[in-house]
Formats: sequence, C-alpha cells, structure tokens
Amino acid sequence: MKQSIKNIFNNLILFLFLITLLAAGGVLVAIDHSNTFTKIDNLNNQKHIISTLTTFSKDDIELALIQFNGKSTQLHYEIEKLHNLYRYNFTEQYVLSNKDEYLADLNELSTLTTSFNIKARHYYTTNTKKDELDENFNLLYNKIDSIIFKSIIYSKEKFYIYKNITYVSFVIILLALIFYRKKFNAIYEDLLFLYNVNKKDYVIFSEEVDAIALRMIRKPVTADNPSMIDPVTGINNHKGMMNAYSEKKGVKDGNFTTITIIEINNFSKTNRVYPQEFVQTILKKVAFTISLHEQALDVIARTDYNQFTIILSREKKEQSFKDIEAIRQSISELRLQSPTTGTVKITVSGGFVVKPNNVSLENSIIEAKKVLEFAKEQGTCSICQIKDLAKSEL
Repeated sequence: MKQSIKNIFNNLILFLFLITLLAAGGVLVAIDHSNTFTKIDNLNNQKHIISTLTTFSKDDIELALIQFNGKSTQLHYEIEKLHNLYRYNFTEQYVLSNKDEYLADLNELSTLTTSFNIKARHYYTTNTKKDELDENFNLLYNKIDSIIFKSIIYSKEKFYIYKNITYVSFVIILLALIFYRKKFNAIYEDLLFLYNVNKKDYVIFSEEVDAIALRMIRKPVTADNPSMIDPVTGINNHKGMMNAYSEKKGVKDGNFTTITIIEINNFSKTNRVYPQEFVQTILKKVAFTISLHEQALDVIARTDYNQFTIILSREKKEQSFKDIEAIRQSISELRLQSPTTGTVKITVSGGFVVKPNNVSLENSIIEAKKVLEFAKEQGTCSICQIKDLAKSEL
C-alpha cells in the first residue's frame, strides 16, 4: 500500500510538536530542581539566623534589640518566600500530592518561629535564664532539619519519575528517528526514480510520486525518439519541446507557466567568426548550463540556431523570473578558449512572458520573441519582460 508524503510530513510536524512539549517539560524540571535548591538554601539560612539570635551580647541591650528585630523579621520573610516557591513546584503539588503536608509544616515552622522570637526578646529584656530560649531554639532547629530531610526525600522521588520519563522519551525519539529515516529514504528513492521513469523492478513508495510517474510515462519519453532531440546539444528540439510540454503541463495545475526565449548575442549564422567545432562547443555549454537549473516540470529546448526556449513551472511568477536571471548569470560566467580569438565571454538576451491559461503555447512563444527583439535592441544583455516593452511604447 502506497503512503502519502503529505500524511508523513503532517505526522512529523505532530511529532516535533510533542518533542517541543517534552522540551518545555524539561525546562519545568530544571526550574523545579532550581526551586528545590533555593528552598534548601533558604532553610539553611534560617538555621544560621536563629543561631545568631542567641549570641547577641547583653552588655548593650539597645544594640542587641535592634539586631534582634532585624533578624526576627527576616525569619518570617524567609518563611513567606518558601510559600511563594511552592506555588511553582508543580511536581510536588500534582504528582506527589504533598501540598497539605508541606503547608502544615510551614505553618508549624511559622508558629515555632514566633514563639522563639518571643522567648528571645524576653531573654534580652529581662534577667531570665537561657534554658527556655534554648528549648525553643532546639524545637525550631529540629523542625527546620525535618523540613530539609523531607525535601531531600521528595527530590529523590522526583528524580526517579524524571529518570523514567527521560528513558521513555529517549526510546520514543530513537524509534521515531529510525522510522522517519526509513520513510525519507523511500521518498528520496522515489524522487530519484522520477529522473528515470523507465527504471525496472522499482516499487514506488508514495502516492504523489506514483501519480506523477503515471503522467510522465503515459506518452513516449522524448529521449526515446531521436526526431525530438537536437543533435548538437542533446536537449529537446522544437518538436520535442511541444511533446514534453504536453506531457507535463497538467501535473501541477496551480503553478504559473512562463516562457523565456534566450538568444546568444553576436552569434548568428550570417556573422560567424568561430570554427564550426567551437560553435558547437558553445551551444553545448549553454545547453548544459540551462539544464543545471531544470526542474522536474520544466522543459528546455534549442529552437533555433542560437536560440533556446525555456518553459518553467513555478508556484510564483517572481520565482520564475529569478530562476531565468540565475540562468542568464550562469551563462555570462562561462569562459571558453577560442583557437583564433582567445578567451570568449558568452552573453545572452532574453524575452520573458507569463503564459495565461487561455493562451496557447505557440502564441506565448510569439509574445516572448517580441520581447526578445526588444531586449536585443536595448543592447544590455538582459532578460526583458512584457512590462518593459509596454513602458517603451508610452
């Protein structure tokens, strides 16, 4: 059963979207781990603060109270930061479901902190012994250690979850890589087949290539009929061009068809300055250069002594003109060594027209020749369009 290239690419897009979601999940995991480290640093900082609250000197009670007030306020601020951090800890909230337990621990931590602050203030403002303060200190310190220990346990549980997700994701991505590599290789082989539709014993993989191949082989291939081939350049002659165009014109109806006739400048039969063998070399080089830009639905032909007709099929008219300009530029870069005149630079002029659907190929060729004559008159070795001809007539 043949498969649709469109469906394969739609599935690939969906798969890449899922991979993007996995990558986004990885970002959330990184944020989650960062929050865990921040939480533990916060709790250790609280331990450090309550330790300093018991070491102020009572010799200068006013200074001790100022320092105490700042540190005790910071303790409550650190607890509030733990509340805010937990809002973004989605794994613990929705996977481990420890929200009630964690918030209860924070509430107890806040209560013990308030109690410790009261005892510490009482210690610094009266002559009471330090025993009660030490007792509250131990309760608060142990509670912080308990929360840190639970955080480590939660982190371990999350690590195993993330590890399993990572393993599964790797296996899925690896299998998808193998799967799509096989599909793309098959599509590539189909595209190679289109260059040689007479290849025997080849089973077409995709629906689209199968449809194109059927249209390409429903008529005799031009290369099989010598009467359709230009004997000098090996590309289509006028008859071969008409035959090839009739075969390809309906393959992709949504494309624009453009006709361009290019002519090698100063190269007519009546003005021959090169030996016959060198003339044929030039024609072959030009034909070969044009063929390098040829796509599956294009038709190229030598239709006169020094003229070539190029029929392009593109999704946009502007792209056709860009491709023709690229062909002209490539030809202008050719350098050949003549036995009589030395280095020869080849230039071409061209007439470019867009073929309307309701106009025949022959009529479009006539229009292209008119534009070509205008381009030759300008003497700029360029590709002209209908609009250039219209401007000159104003």
